[in-house]
Amino acid sequence: MKVLVVDDEQLARDRLVRIVERLDGYEIAGTASHGLEAVEQCQALTPDVVLMDIRMPGMDGLEAARHITQMDSPPAVIFCTAFEEHAIEAFDVQAVGYLLKPVRSADLEDALARATRANRAQLTALSEDETGGTARTHISARTRRGIELVPVDEIRYFQADQKYVTVRWPDGELLVDDTLRQLEGEFGDRFVRIHRNALVAVDYLEGLERDPQGHYQVRLRGLDERLDVSRRHVAGLRRFIQSL
Repeated sequence: MKVLVVDDEQLARDRLVRIVERLDGYEIAGTASHGLEAVEQCQALTPDVVLMDIRMPGMDGLEAARHITQMDSPPAVIFCTAFEEHAIEAFDVQAVGYLLKPVRSADLEDALARATRANRAQLTALSEDETGGTARTHISARTRRGIELVPVDEIRYFQADQKYVTVRWPDGELLVDDTLRQLEGEFGDRFVRIHRNALVAVDYLEGLERDPQGHYQVRLRGLDERLDVSRRHVAGLRRFIQSL
């Protein structure tokens, strides 16, 4: 069974690697020092199990695990953290391992033996307890190339079309399963609604203008295209732009 070790501290990674290497039936597939690297390594190395720290700079372990669960054949995730019982109470430890540092060899061996894949509801529960529901740093989508990650701070807009939402960023477009309502709840301080089917990034919002037919549209930095603004959102959007 192949194991990926993820921790931002070199000493912690080395310790877990040594423990795994002493256990029969397990081998180290690789290591990673943060969540984004963990997602990339999972796609490249296809480990069976990921030993994941939770609190890491940039993309943390909880967000990385949520992206990893979207893989066609996701690995099991065992969280290894220095933080205490309040998170364990919010999480089904029978479904995914949750080990407190310093990790003991016997505990890790037991967790590896019964590790199964975490589901999104469990990850959401743990995330809210650990981080207070901190917004993601990346949006993930499953494509023919695997899991693609888009940094939220590079997204220009989200636009709904029937049951999917399009994520627009400089490298193109991706379809995601999140609803606009979910995205607005998570990123409401960074995106503003301009239409029942669209949210635009505040940081890239340049202005409000009218087309030859008199319809209002927004202009976004770095994009030639314009997005329609519904009449019910014009006044609020104008006030919002004036306040920037």
